[in-house]
Amino acid sequence: MQPTQTDSLAPLVDSWRRIDTIAAIFLFVATAGVVVWQNLRLGVLWDLSYILENAHRISLGDIPYKDFPFPYAPITFLIQAAIIKLTGHVFFHHIIYAALAGGTGTLIAWRILLHVLRGLVNNFRLIAFLLSAPLTVLGIYCIYPHPFYDPDCTLAILCGIFLLQRLEIKGVTPLRALCCGAVLVVPLFVKQNTGLAFLASISAALAVLSALNIWRGKSIKGLLWIFTGMTAAFSVVVLLIHEFAGLGNYWHWTIQFASARRTPQLADMLQAFQNYELIVWIAAAVAGVILARAISRPADTSRLSTLNKILIIASITLISAAFLWSVVYLFVDDDPSSRAERLLAVWPFLLITSLPIFFLRARRQSGINLVLPVILVGTILGAFLSQQLWGSTYAIWPLLMILIAIAIAGLARYSQSITWFAPSLATIIAVSLLISGSFYVSSRERLSYANVWDGEITRSNLSALKGLSVRGPWTPQFEELVRYSEKEIPRNDGLLMIPGEDLFYYTTGRHPRFPVLMFDHTVNPYRPVQVLALSRSANIKWLVVKRSLQIQGSPYEDEADALKLLLADFQQVDRLENYDVYKRK
Repeated sequence: MQPTQTDSLAPLVDSWRRIDTIAAIFLFVATAGVVVWQNLRLGVLWDLSYILENAHRISLGDIPYKDFPFPYAPITFLIQAAIIKLTGHVFFHHIIYAALAGGTGTLIAWRILLHVLRGLVNNFRLIAFLLSAPLTVLGIYCIYPHPFYDPDCTLAILCGIFLLQRLEIKGVTPLRALCCGAVLVVPLFVKQNTGLAFLASISAALAVLSALNIWRGKSIKGLLWIFTGMTAAFSVVVLLIHEFAGLGNYWHWTIQFASARRTPQLADMLQAFQNYELIVWIAAAVAGVILARAISRPADTSRLSTLNKILIIASITLISAAFLWSVVYLFVDDDPSSRAERLLAVWPFLLITSLPIFFLRARRQSGINLVLPVILVGTILGAFLSQQLWGSTYAIWPLLMILIAIAIAGLARYSQSITWFAPSLATIIAVSLLISGSFYVSSRERLSYANVWDGEITRSNLSALKGLSVRGPWTPQFEELVRYSEKEIPRNDGLLMIPGEDLFYYTTGRHPRFPVLMFDHTVNPYRPVQVLALSRSANIKWLVVKRSLQIQGSPYEDEADALKLLLADFQQVDRLENYDVYKRK
């Protein structure tokens, strides 16, 4: 019996499966390892406490939006509350979650890159792996390593894009399309601005694909099933919110209040694009593309002269100049902030240059890959509504890597006769981001809003905080407060913690009595006179004031005014190393 073509290809398929398996394991383990390493060397108390303190509160049965002010979408907090309910109060469990989520994010991004590059460039597997490698240090949980809504939102977005691609590969069935549509709605309920931008972008993109299919005489049943899944999932979530928390409450806190406190000015949004270096990088990239197109006309690279090969290398260098500069600058200036600015400058460069590439490649694409650049750019700009370029990019680097892959696939059409053009360009970009990204992460510059440098690493002796690593005196000082409260403050007495930087309720298991756990402009709706009134109506018997904070600056602008009013009702009974303890008169 003669061997079939399928039989002859079987060893090759098995070989690629083994290679893909090794690549997947490496990317997952490396990313998860960086997340664990980050957790073992730093702790950011303010943001960590906001997540876990509220998750603890939810695990006790308090309903956000209804029982207490809550200007964030719920899913991250519900996940952490579920971890607390299922496994107890052990901080290391939350580290495990972040590591697993981080590794999964890099893994899914790699699979998306494979689909984006397949059939458009030579050595697409190699290029996909190269572009995924920087995510081992710039993954969703690598920069900020504690459970948070930004990384969770990016993970949900990656899942949605991946499922859309799988529909095209495996074929559309009603069940698959419905499930895919349901997943596309999830980011909206993880983080409002990023999720809403993604949902709006994906809805517009699917509408465009539907119109194109109608114009070309193709079926739109699959797209209609996706829209049906999105509508059904959105309706179910809205009904659940209405049933448990009240739709009016949810709208007020997550949309009206959150946008009033966090939406930046247009001038702030445009500031990232007002950079003279950006003009240089765009001009260099345009010159590189023109040079590559002019040189790569021969049908066979063996006919290229040595001069032409040098010119192609020059073309690759010009196109990747913005990325190379982030590495070169490491040797120019040792200031972590300036180094970080050069790395983050690749974001506006990509956002601008990806748009013309989108139009140039449109005729060669179909399905989700046709509209993917628009979805990514819209989602990224939506994410910037939170803290602009500097603060918002720490958890969305996978979206940038997908944009880079799309750009490389678009540029490959101008250098089809030069098989090493795309792999070389991908290698330079990937290595540059891996090097500069490693310095960015290790410098902790993104976390400079908190004191994460000074002092020795201290680890808690409390069972609930096993795995928490914080530099400085904060942990032993907090443990003193916990021991004091267990001895002197009855568990059923109401406490008011100002400004509320610590994992007090999570650690002690107490039930919060005051509506607000963290006093800062973005989450606290109460003026000092209202804080006083609430402390009386909630029968708050103890006031604990933290004198020295890990977070830089003064998060609670009205703290002095609030304390002036509160001290009419409270008198100081103890002074701990970093806390003043007051009791109602």
